[in-house]
Formats: sequence, C-alpha cells, structure tokens
Amino acid sequence: MMKSVIPPLNVTILLGITIVLSCQAEMQEADLILTNANIWTANEEQPSAEAMAIVGDSILAIGAQADIEKFKGLSTKVIDANGAFVVPGFIDTHVHLLDGGFNLSSVKLRDSNSPEEFSQKIAEFAEALPPGTWILGGEWDGSEWEILPSKDWIDNLTPNHPVFVSRLDGHMGLANSLALELAGIDNNVEDVEGGVILRDDSNELTGILKDNAMTLITSKIPTPSHEEIDRAIQDAMKYFASNGVTSVHHVWYPTDSKGHEEGFERAHKASDMRTRIFALGALENWLQRADQIKIEGAGDKWLKINALKGVLDGALGSHTAAFIDPFSDAPGDKGLFILPETDLYDWVSKADKAALQIAVHAIGDHAVQVLLNTYDRVQIENGKRDRRFRIEHAQHIHPADIKRFAELNVIPSMQPYHAIDDGRWAEEVIGPERIKTTYAFKSLIDADARVCFGSDWPVAPGSVLHGIYAAVTRRTLDEMNPDGWVPEQKITPKQALIAYTRNGAYASFEEDIKGTLEPGKLADFVIISEDITDVDPVRIKDLKVLQTYVGGKKVFDITEN
Repeated sequence: MMKSVIPPLNVTILLGITIVLSCQAEMQEADLILTNANIWTANEEQPSAEAMAIVGDSILAIGAQADIEKFKGLSTKVIDANGAFVVPGFIDTHVHLLDGGFNLSSVKLRDSNSPEEFSQKIAEFAEALPPGTWILGGEWDGSEWEILPSKDWIDNLTPNHPVFVSRLDGHMGLANSLALELAGIDNNVEDVEGGVILRDDSNELTGILKDNAMTLITSKIPTPSHEEIDRAIQDAMKYFASNGVTSVHHVWYPTDSKGHEEGFERAHKASDMRTRIFALGALENWLQRADQIKIEGAGDKWLKINALKGVLDGALGSHTAAFIDPFSDAPGDKGLFILPETDLYDWVSKADKAALQIAVHAIGDHAVQVLLNTYDRVQIENGKRDRRFRIEHAQHIHPADIKRFAELNVIPSMQPYHAIDDGRWAEEVIGPERIKTTYAFKSLIDADARVCFGSDWPVAPGSVLHGIYAAVTRRTLDEMNPDGWVPEQKITPKQALIAYTRNGAYASFEEDIKGTLEPGKLADFVIISEDITDVDPVRIKDLKVLQTYVGGKKVFDITEN
C-alpha cells in the first residue's frame, strides 16, 4: 500500500500562510519608486539595478525596471533618475560633528596664504562680533610659513575678544593674550604631560598649545547654550546631506564643545534628524557609558552610543605623532604619546569586558604598533568574540604591521583627503622610506583589512566625492603629483565606494540595516550626476550630489539649495 503524499495539516497551513504572505509582498504598494537609474548597490549578490521600490523607511524591492513597476499603486510617488548614478548613502566614519557645525559660522583661516592674511582675517571677523565673544575654529594650515603663529600677531587686533583658533589637524591652537588671561595662564604655567606649551627665547608664552596642553584653554571656554548647540547640529546635518552623507560616526575629542551628546538626544527626541549618528564617547569614561547603556539602551537606527574613542598620539603636521624613529626634519624628536600605554591597556581591557566597541586615534607608526599590541593582548585575555576594534587614522604604518589589521580583525578607519593634503610636505617630515606605507590604502585592502573611510571634518572637508578622488588619484592639493603621491597606494573607485558604504556600516555593527541597497535595509541613498566608476578619476571631485534620501525621505536637492 502506498503511503499518502498529503502533508500533515500543520504543514499544509504553514505552506498556505507562506504563499499568502508572498503574494501580499508581491502586491504591496510602494510609497516611492526610483526608476530609470544606474544603481550601484554595494551588494555583491546583486551589484547593479535599474529601479528600486520603497515602503516606509526601507527598501521593498530592487532590480530591473519591469520588475519594480508591479509595486506601483495609485498613491506611489515615482522619481525618474534620468540615468543618474545611485549609490547607498555615504557613511562618514570619522567626524567631529558639533565642532564642525560651529565652525561653519566661525572665522575661516584655512586659505590664509601668509601671516598677514591670517591676522587680517581674524581682525575682520572680530569687528563684527560683540566685545567678549570668543573667536574659535579657524582651521589654519601654515605648513608653508617659515614660523608658527604667535599671539603677538593678533593681540593688538583683538583686545576685546578672547581667541583660540586651531590648526586644521586639531592638535595645535593659538591663543591670544586675553584668552590666556581668562584661562588663568601665565609664563609660570607648568608643562602638561602629553602636550606642548611653546615659549620664545625669553621663556614667554607664544600662545601656541599642542594636544593635551590645549585643554588649559578649552576647559575654560564658556559652554554654548542649548540653542547654539542645536543650531550647530542642524547646520552640520544640512552640510552632510549636501554631500550625500546619510550616516556619520561622531568621534569624541578633547577639544569638542560641551553638551554635544545631549544635543543629539534633543534632536532625536524632536524627530529633527536628517543624519544618522553613531556617537563614540570618551574612552576614559567607559564605566559611565556602560552604566548609561544599562539604563537607556544602546540606541536605535538614528542614534547609537555603544562605542568609545581614545586618543593615543598627536598629528604629523604638529610633530606630535608618535614614531619609532625620529622625524627626518627634527632629529631627536619622535613625537609624543598623549595617553600613557598603561592607561591605554587598562581602559581598553575594561571597556572591552563591558562589551563596548573601541576605537583609538593612532597616527605615527609607533602609536599604531602599540595599539595593535594592546588590542592583541586584550583579545587573548578577554576571550574570542566579534569586537571590531578600530584604529582611527592609521596614517603611518610600519610595513610589518600591515598584515596584522586583518589578522586581528582591526578596522583601519582612514581619511583619504589627508593624503593629498599631507602629501605636499610629508616626505620632508618622515623621509622617502616611511612614506611608502603612509595612507597605505591598497596595501591594507590587499592584506584583506576592512578599510572604512571618513573625512575628519572639520579638519578636512566633509565631501565624500573629494575623498574618493583623493583615494583613487592621490593627486596632492598643490598639483605637484599629477600621477599620484605614492601612486602604488592608489585604489579603484569601487574600492573607495565600498569603504564609504558597506565597510562603514560594518565598522559600527550596522551592516544588517544599511551600507548596501537591498530589500529590507534602510532606504538611505544618494543620486549623483555621473557614474563614479566610469569617469576619468580626475573628474570625480567635480561631480555633483543631486539628491540625498534618508529613510526614503529627501533631505537634500541641489535644485532647492
């Protein structure tokens, strides 16, 4: 006798439910359909598409135009991309969001070509401000000047305004005499560990403070009001939307304005966010962060707080990055460690035990090596798990340490714009041999490291298109390297796009909801004027962000701005 081929009742019911649900999904009406597009998805299983259907804040379907048409209903809004290039929303994995927001309305010193122009810009800015107003930001360069700025340059021009303007790398600042006075600093001030206080030949303060010494001033700057913070956050989010950035990793730094995370929370509660924020707090405050998460949770798709950031050394331009060998232009000087190695290990180990993700700033090859050693030790001692330790910047790497990133699953969180900026003068500072593994994008990718990209805004522009251009061409800002500075480290446009999308999501444990364009993920995407992967690389920086969408809602349109 043959056995019955009729499935049990519960299986029959389950199959019926599956079929019904499948049909409902196929018939579901999209809120928005993007059509006639050249979509680069960052999804290896479906690299390209012509159209995309969106329901709510998520992608319903993506594929050929004819397949997406069936999701069109009477109330569906249709966007004709007119053949434009569409990519996942860019993820900038290293920004100082609030400082950048304030700097948008502060004095602009980056383009000062001489000490005279530097001083004049500060004087003109001060004239428009009420007496007593602090002048901050600035982002001055000065790499082509023969001397560092001094308070003598601006004291007579700013008698009624305290000034503390930072170098573009954020590791050095200039204070005028009024700012020093208000901060209680005079010629008798003691040196600060992990920082530098510059003095002239007469032992008088020049006004230049580096790294940890900068806190002597920043700790005395008045706290901005809630209204000022909220306005700066909104200005920053508008700026990022105009650059196609839909998510940022806000990394804490000692010079950050006070109250930044409270401002993020206010914007979130008011549903007033157009940029998703992954906020990394101070590493030394790991216990407070762990306790906060126990009470409030780690956040959601708009604001997450389950990560920390430390600062191990300084920067190359300030001669405070920590190197194994001395600087080529300053024999005997190997830079400095802002954070003692014992504290680094202690905080990383304890924060890791609390299941917090950790990222640490390391620029010089010595700092990178010490940090890799620390991460290795902590992983061995605390046991195996998916940590995704990060090294922020990872600018100058000893050749023997390149392979260790992938071996330890450490993410190099890098900023390609710095390469075409520093490339103008870096060889003078560290010599021809060390530059071979400076901003070593290709070497790291070839060694299977998951490189993610950011801007370090406001230290560098927040333009992703400029960042991709930098990674692909490595043509320095002075145009002295038309074939690329250290050209063997150039990467392809697709590799750069992955670093700004899929790998950016991976760097914050969010690859399940964003970083690629595929069904079920957030509808964060950018429409760009031309195909980044198919234009002359030199033209990438001149392409235009036409529209930016976050959660299926338009947050930027070039025709409306």
